Amino acid sequence: MPELQSVNWQTADNGQAHHTDKFFSQELIVRRGQLFYMSVTLYRSLSHREVTFTASTGPYPSESTKTKAVFPLSDKISGTGWGAQLMYNKNKVLRISILSPANAPIGRYTLSIHISSEGNYSTLKLGTFILLFNPWLQADSVFMSNHGEREEYVQEDSGIIFMGRASYISTIGWNYGQFEEGILNICLSLLDNSLNFRRDPVNDVARRDDPQYVGRVLSAMINNNDDYGVIAGNWSGNYTGGQHPRNWNGSVEILKKWQISGFRPVRYGQCWVFAGTLNTALRCLGIPSRVITNFNSAHDTDQNLSVDVYYDPRGWPMDKGSDSIWNFHVWNEAWFERTDLSPSYSGWQVLDATPQERSQGVFQCGPASVIALREGNVDWDFDMPFIFAEVNADRITWIYNARTGGLKKNFSDSYLVGKNISTKAVGSNTRVDVTENYKYPEGSSQERQAFEKALGKLKPHMAFRATATERLSTEELKPSVSGKFKITGALTVGKEVNLALMFKNLTSDSKTVMVNMTAWTIVYNGKLVHEVWKDSVTLTLGPEEEIQHPVKIAYALYEKYLNADNMIRATAMCQVTDETEVVVERDIILDNPTLTLEVLDQAQVQKPVTVKVLFSNPLDELVTDCKLMVEGSGLLLDSLKIDMPTLNPRQQSYVDFEILPTRSGTKQLLANFSCNKFPAIKGMLSIKVNK
Repeated sequence: MPELQSVNWQTADNGQAHHTDKFFSQELIVRRGQLFYMSVTLYRSLSHREVTFTASTGPYPSESTKTKAVFPLSDKISGTGWGAQLMYNKNKVLRISILSPANAPIGRYTLSIHISSEGNYSTLKLGTFILLFNPWLQADSVFMSNHGEREEYVQEDSGIIFMGRASYISTIGWNYGQFEEGILNICLSLLDNSLNFRRDPVNDVARRDDPQYVGRVLSAMINNNDDYGVIAGNWSGNYTGGQHPRNWNGSVEILKKWQISGFRPVRYGQCWVFAGTLNTALRCLGIPSRVITNFNSAHDTDQNLSVDVYYDPRGWPMDKGSDSIWNFHVWNEAWFERTDLSPSYSGWQVLDATPQERSQGVFQCGPASVIALREGNVDWDFDMPFIFAEVNADRITWIYNARTGGLKKNFSDSYLVGKNISTKAVGSNTRVDVTENYKYPEGSSQERQAFEKALGKLKPHMAFRATATERLSTEELKPSVSGKFKITGALTVGKEVNLALMFKNLTSDSKTVMVNMTAWTIVYNGKLVHEVWKDSVTLTLGPEEEIQHPVKIAYALYEKYLNADNMIRATAMCQVTDETEVVVERDIILDNPTLTLEVLDQAQVQKPVTVKVLFSNPLDELVTDCKLMVEGSGLLLDSLKIDMPTLNPRQQSYVDFEILPTRSGTKQLLANFSCNKFPAIKGMLSIKVNK
């Protein structure tokens, strides 16, 4: 019997042809539905008619579940299933091309060769290869026709994520790092650690042919709720026993920690950490994906398309009820066909790995067709009511008197939620507004029709609550005064916060207004941290008079209670006798000092280059426990952690470190500086690496 002498998987040529050459891996990585080439050297010559192949994936492969295929070596490949064609047979070397179906399950395959010769039969294992989704192939359900979009949404290994608030949008860099060493294996481990695989491995592996199924499983596995997932979420403000969510620079370190620990959850994450990590997994497996930020994002727990916000009569915000509005929330869109819906609902699909609500008993969310969301089709799969509410819910303000138990509706706002929905542009770091993908223009007849359609579909499932009916029946009484907070000075951590409460008398009569004001530090999801300031004042306004009342919040008041989101919520409850209260609210974000990164020479592949990081302490006090974390795919093999010296008041400090670029092109270096006074200051530098 002929024995196997060697196998040449032609990884370099195949990698280039299959757009997998960026992966740091010795293993053959190919995309489904596309020919790949290999050669097999045996100890003796043989006819190709004696040869068949078996390709199999998963622990229990079978032809009935399409996780195993047996196919002959033939003169030409016909059909769309598995096939092998002999290209060359000479000097004991067989050069072969192999085709996988465009709908084959993705994953790690074992390829074996079977040789029958003179009545004898032998099987030789040739080795393993990894099969991924193929966005370059029209027959694949993840096909993306635009070259620039494919480069961005599959091949780009770094990016930016939008944060902040609707009127003050900021960015952080994120290292997706889907091609880094070991990341593809970890992404396959995500599937093998899922609840679905543990319950029914045969069915789970068979269903990996479908990006819709794979995307939903990944949305469950990126969070650690219910399963052996990657990241533990934490919005408490106390991150003892883990890393502050703001400190991460990217997904690579998170995924490696998860694997090294034996698949124990990595502590801690918040929405952009879940979304950044899910983006890595989707791109890694070949599903085009992008990160989306929704500003003023509603968390509607009871599917009535309204979010209830409560104040007491003094104007103090109350942690009452389970609804909330997040300053921003970050999720993902993945690109694929929806074979369960009509073709017009294919394209971008929402997936959300942040554990907010259970879906089919598990913290997973999506895929939800963005086009279907815009039309109000909330009865379709998956999790449409929750996502529709995130961008469309009405915000209803209530005043609750705990002493009497009285509850009074104050104001309903149909325009606040779902603002400036943002993603990174193709090929640049500019912001693209995709709000109109999710909903028709605010206040248009189409937008209200979609809302009423959604409400009508949800009504049979709605518990009877005041908010469900009030929205349609009550007209609020028009107040006689209006108010808003205006920023009157620079908003910087370490400095006094200067605001003005602007009042306008809307009538031709004099008005006396009693005003109760408070300011709280908050988490970006609206959770109250601590009251840092309060004041009461009585003001008299002449007919149609406009006045402003100064608000000053000293650093000493908020210093201890400000968290890494740097957010303060100012509230004023304004009462004119015998009139409905006017609630004025504004969330403000304080700027961190700048972290400056500078590369000191031309960057070249495999040539060390020095980077300088500069930080100035803006405070009139010592800054201690200074640490720098640096990460960058193609620039550093692992993340760097550097201890920096204690900084005196107003002192400037810098540190140098070396990077060793491994790939040419424009690469992104990300830094996070943390200390006792500043939990997370971000720096980002694009570095052009020459060959």
